[in-house]
Amino acid sequence: MTSPHRTRLALALTATGAFGLALLAPTSPAGAQQPATECPRVLSCDWVPAAYQQNGDPANKQAYGNYDIADRPSTNPVKYIVLHDTEEDYAGTIRIFQDPRRAVSAHYVVRSSDGHVAQMVKTKDVAWQAGNWYVNTHSIGIEQEGVAVEGATWYTPQMYRSTAALVRYLAAKYDIPLDRQHIIGHENVPPTTAGGTKNMHWDPGPYWDWNRFMAVLGAPTHPTARPGSQLVTISPAFTANQQVFRDCEKNTDLPLQGSSAVPLHTEPSTTAPLFPDPGLHPPGQSGTNCVNDWGSKISATQQAVVAERRPGWTAIWWYGQKAWLRTPGHSRTTTPTAGQVVRPKPGVAQVPVYGVAYPDRADYPADFTAPRVGAPLPYTIKAGQSYPGGGEAPSGYFYAPTIDSSLRYDHTYFPGTAKYVTVQIGHRVAVVRAADVDVVRVR
Repeated sequence: MTSPHRTRLALALTATGAFGLALLAPTSPAGAQQPATECPRVLSCDWVPAAYQQNGDPANKQAYGNYDIADRPSTNPVKYIVLHDTEEDYAGTIRIFQDPRRAVSAHYVVRSSDGHVAQMVKTKDVAWQAGNWYVNTHSIGIEQEGVAVEGATWYTPQMYRSTAALVRYLAAKYDIPLDRQHIIGHENVPPTTAGGTKNMHWDPGPYWDWNRFMAVLGAPTHPTARPGSQLVTISPAFTANQQVFRDCEKNTDLPLQGSSAVPLHTEPSTTAPLFPDPGLHPPGQSGTNCVNDWGSKISATQQAVVAERRPGWTAIWWYGQKAWLRTPGHSRTTTPTAGQVVRPKPGVAQVPVYGVAYPDRADYPADFTAPRVGAPLPYTIKAGQSYPGGGEAPSGYFYAPTIDSSLRYDHTYFPGTAKYVTVQIGHRVAVVRAADVDVVRVR
């Protein structure tokens, strides 16, 4: 299920304030009218509004749920679509999103049995869905009924078709590329700070068939470069990629089954330790085969830059180091790919990586007392390394601390002047400052 992330608002009409900021005026509560759903014609969607109300003492301006009213994309651009699983049944998820005490929501919920869709938050508004306020304010969240550790049985053909149709519709509406730096899982959302890494979620998990989904979406993996290319797309056949992962919360092994995830090792050997995510594991500690330890695995349809090749093995750049995956001869574990990579500018020893593209302090008005600025994550891009990415990431912070716009600058989007680009540093899709890197197309 999505993690609670409260950073709020209540607005709709756009005005222009000082510093060119987008200011929003209060509007009537959501649900006062029954709007038409934002769905493609091939889907039958219900409008089932999430809660939007005060849930405690009105003197506590932050006590409300479950989303923020905005005027996207006029206020802040929409650049990402985030896929989740609910960890609840469909009806239970609806109840949770309609309870303002839960401080959680998503724009859509997709039912497992038949792919039926409920829209719960308008796409112009900000759902509290991803555990990263920057990502929330620039994304649309889709919850899919399912329980990640219970395998692929929840992820039905009807669900794949409905979610793909919905994503195609939303991507066309908001001009979002159909690639895995923009169509992401909750598992790919970065933390906002180094200390928050351990709190990030890992749904929809290793049993969501990303190859299948991207093919149904209309963006299948196929070779676009010659063999031996620097850039590859991970592409094992789901049913043939049999893996055993461990549910470390229950201390039990999950059944051997098909998976999108490929284990990563520190050396080219199946007996070598699994790769440790530096944000999760202290120096000297190995990664694990825990299903939620995403640093130790890479998912199908994600891209990677090759660092070295040996018979039966390929090393990729991963969280600032080499990580090795098995690539037996004549296997389809990787597919040669043409695309963009990000690398440090000449003379730059290492580039800091961020989970947000917030403005610099100088971009805020002098009398604004609550600026948000980015802090580096525990990952860097070192000289000689390259990572997939390079798409422009919006720079800005949406300030929305109350439900009634009672504070100065409340419900304001502060644009940043520094430019950022996306980068897949490991399993997470993060950002780097454009001034620190070169974006190069490779074939």
